[in-house]
Amino acid sequence: MGATLDDIEFLVSSTHRVGVLDALTSGPCDRDELRTATGASSPTMGRVLTDFQDRHWIERDGNTYRLTELGEFVAGRLEDFTDAITYQRRLREVWPWLPHEINGFTIELFTDVVVSQPGPGYPYKPVERLTELITTTGTMRGFGMALLKSGNLEPFFDHVLDGLQCEYIYPPDVFEALLSWDEETVVETATRANYTVLLHDDLPLDDRCGISLFDDRVSICCYDTETGALQSLVDTESDEMRAWAESYYEQFRAEARPLDDATDLLSAESIR
Repeated sequence: MGATLDDIEFLVSSTHRVGVLDALTSGPCDRDELRTATGASSPTMGRVLTDFQDRHWIERDGNTYRLTELGEFVAGRLEDFTDAITYQRRLREVWPWLPHEINGFTIELFTDVVVSQPGPGYPYKPVERLTELITTTGTMRGFGMALLKSGNLEPFFDHVLDGLQCEYIYPPDVFEALLSWDEETVVETATRANYTVLLHDDLPLDDRCGISLFDDRVSICCYDTETGALQSLVDTESDEMRAWAESYYEQFRAEARPLDDATDLLSAESIR
């Protein structure tokens, strides 16, 4: 393990070494091109190239250098590792709020990630990001507490009225909260063919998160169970995340019950 750690330290302790690998990933380069790409001095570049040739990571062809198959392997694994560390760094502050108790949820589901959090003096970034996702998609499916903040509700229902193809599974108390927000709009949209409302009495973590599937991205809304405050919105275009979210969506969809018509909505509110 010591020799392996030495190799890792050798590589990542120098931005010039990492830069040379990155530059050569795009194709062969000469020494001047590598110096321009990395900002290394001529002596430093000479040492880097000699060290890489000694390790059989690169080979020289005239005035240019190219990665060997071994060098391509190292460069590819370094890129994967760098991406993984980048994603975990973005996620670690919001990790307690994510649905990692649900079976199959792991950090490996993220192959890219955008994390939106309320900031000091400006708490609206997650709301604005969700609005952006809602208003730029043609289809939407979801379950849980994604649609609860008033800043998202108006653009969501406007988009439904404009033709958004949407099917959403609500916990009953969340849907009742929507009725309290604007019963007329909620009832009107629920009668439309492009908007299907389903209710589910036992969604996992229904007081903490909501998951939505858009055309190209999957989002996870994370709430504080004690205060109801929106802690973050995490979204990704990962195929792995989409497969995971779709499997749970289909399970909950099969268990959910439909709303028959607008009269049922009004009755539910009047009983409440």
